[in-house]
Amino acid sequence: MMCGMLCGGMSLSEQQWLVVLQDTMNQGQPLASTVVSQLQNLFNETCQQLVDGQFALRLMLPDDNQPINDRGLALINWVQGFMAGFGLYQQKLSNCSDDVREALQDFSDIARMEEPMNDDEESEQALHEVVEYVRISALLCFNELGQSLLDDQQDTPSVH
Repeated sequence: MMCGMLCGGMSLSEQQWLVVLQDTMNQGQPLASTVVSQLQNLFNETCQQLVDGQFALRLMLPDDNQPINDRGLALINWVQGFMAGFGLYQQKLSNCSDDVREALQDFSDIARMEEPMNDDEESEQALHEVVEYVRISALLCFNELGQSLLDDQQDTPSVH
């Protein structure tokens, strides 16, 4: 969800992301300080990966040694979270290029997948391709709509 909010145009200086996550994850109740700390670290790491310019974004998914259906379900959950977060900050799809609109339509299709996967090489390859497509598409969304992150970093004075 956090990645979707950032890719949808949420500013790096925006601090409402934690409130949104509390509402979503914990019915609006405050999260434990250790959870907040972990989320802050994840937020900072995600921001760094997005602005890196080296296509460094890593999706938080189970390792390849986990069952394929667990990894597929995790990808579906990641995409659903991305779409929810993206929708909070980017409601005007007319602002998006055809490529971003197509990626979001594909994300919507992925989010609705229900069929179990076979535990074979062909399914492994297909899952890896879809994961890579999702990763690159998220970066595409960020590059087009999430530039406020870069603007925030440039506006921040550096201390020498």
